[in-house]
Amino acid sequence: MKLYEAIIIGTGFGGSINACRLSKKWPGKVLVLERGKEYPKGSFPRSPEGMSKNFWNIPEEGPIPRSSKFKRAGRQTGLFDIRNYPKLDVVLSAGLGGGSLIYANVFLEPPDHIFDHRWPETIKKKHLKPYYKIVKDILGSRPIPDTGEDRRKVVRTELYEHFAKHESRVSKRADINVFFGNDFRKPTPIGVQEKNRFGAVQTSCTYCAECDVGCNTHSKNTLDLNYLFVARHSNKAEIKTEHLATKIVPLNKKGEEDPSQSGEHGFRVHYLNLQNGNPSESFADTKRIVVSAGTLGSTELLLKCKTKFKTLSKISDKLGTQFSGNGDFLSFAAKGKKPADPNYGPVITQYTDYNLFSSFDSKKAFLLEDASYPVFASYFVSGAIPIIFKLKYVFHFIGELFKSIISGKIFGRVGFLLSEALKGDLSYTSAVLLCMGIDSSDGKMYLDKKGNLQIQWPQKENLTLYNTIMDVNKRFAKFTDAKTRFPMPTYSWPVRNNVTVHPLGGCVLGPSANSGVCSSDPKTFGKVFGYEGLYVADGSLLPTAVGANPSMTISALSEMVAEGITGKKPNASLR
Repeated sequence: MKLYEAIIIGTGFGGSINACRLSKKWPGKVLVLERGKEYPKGSFPRSPEGMSKNFWNIPEEGPIPRSSKFKRAGRQTGLFDIRNYPKLDVVLSAGLGGGSLIYANVFLEPPDHIFDHRWPETIKKKHLKPYYKIVKDILGSRPIPDTGEDRRKVVRTELYEHFAKHESRVSKRADINVFFGNDFRKPTPIGVQEKNRFGAVQTSCTYCAECDVGCNTHSKNTLDLNYLFVARHSNKAEIKTEHLATKIVPLNKKGEEDPSQSGEHGFRVHYLNLQNGNPSESFADTKRIVVSAGTLGSTELLLKCKTKFKTLSKISDKLGTQFSGNGDFLSFAAKGKKPADPNYGPVITQYTDYNLFSSFDSKKAFLLEDASYPVFASYFVSGAIPIIFKLKYVFHFIGELFKSIISGKIFGRVGFLLSEALKGDLSYTSAVLLCMGIDSSDGKMYLDKKGNLQIQWPQKENLTLYNTIMDVNKRFAKFTDAKTRFPMPTYSWPVRNNVTVHPLGGCVLGPSANSGVCSSDPKTFGKVFGYEGLYVADGSLLPTAVGANPSMTISALSEMVAEGITGKKPNASLR
């Protein structure tokens, strides 16, 4: 059996970065396991039928039932993995490129004071600065082009900027990982394709507002178009999609599974091959592992290995602690008098500071960001308007159509009538308020009696933050003369659940096993205490919320993990 130099579990920001860096050191000797599918250009579902199958639904890991009942269970390896826990729902991504496939592109450095006493001395802001610069260069971070062209005007950006001025707050155009062409000074015309500097073909952003449901034009700088592209095509990394890692076991000198060992002789990774509707179990041996299955995935896998399988029992008891939802909170202001046009442009274009960067208030610090959603969703929103509010258009349409028939010009006025009916679009004057901030970062992930991951979320401790955000929502609604405002439906009574798309923590960095799960020493950065050759690289490393969108910090920490493993300083060329 082939012995790999490294196996990477997951292809989010941590997994993709380590797949690229490690395969450069060991070409052809790195295996990448991704539980989700690969999405070539144009392959993200859009039809109702396609979207209905675009969710993650896999039976419990372990021996596969041989009965037909498993087949009837509706196994799906779709893009969206939605988890429900008491007081908290979590939205995850499954696919080659991980969270980059559905995130909102923002790459933002947190302020210095976020790195408090819970962050080890070796990973303060000054230590991360060089890595921030590298990942920003690789992922092409830049604000939306400001060329004065009508097609590049994003109405909601200006609306949020006007609101920020009204609030005496600072609004800035966000750096986003979106492809507008290789020349930052002169954007490539909208919709025109060209190869990026790594050789992958991309399309200059079409402003379709579909970033969060998978970009079918490859205008997002997702990880499969840079780090993973180089890992596969230049460094000969072996990438297996729809392969779910289920267990990690240390090996002894004879190459046999031996839970008493500490990794000096390598590991065996057990996984399920989920392809072709006929799941099968297999395994692969390796000298080292980088677990990058995301905050929930990595923590769950290691918890199972520590407490259920007892193959990694030496992992620190800090495993699963310091969970954070990064203060995520989504709310809406509907049917205002000022246009928002949330169906055009990249998902997020600006951020407004509420006591995160300046006048820091740890209980109330957050960012307000604009947000968009796809055009096809706006038709659903418009269709959801009660028919009574549309009757005037219906009667007007029937009357005009009758007059057209009498005059013999049946179709002459239909275009005008449809225009009249559609211009009352509820979506056009509605706004999505996406906020993220500093929560208490003291949630806990654990396994229940059935061995399933659970999250204990201290919602009450964070109500000051959530109430502050809702106060801003109230003022925004007043500013736009919105007829109604409301939080994400799940936060309404009686459910009262928060929703996070930025789960963090669980395998946090620390100087010792008493304070963390993974080493914060630069020489062994990200290594799991108690084991040699076992590393973690993803959002689970972060000791606290960062307030800002966390992908940039996750990327910087992941570059540090790769540097510790390979002994090589990273560069922006990936070559």
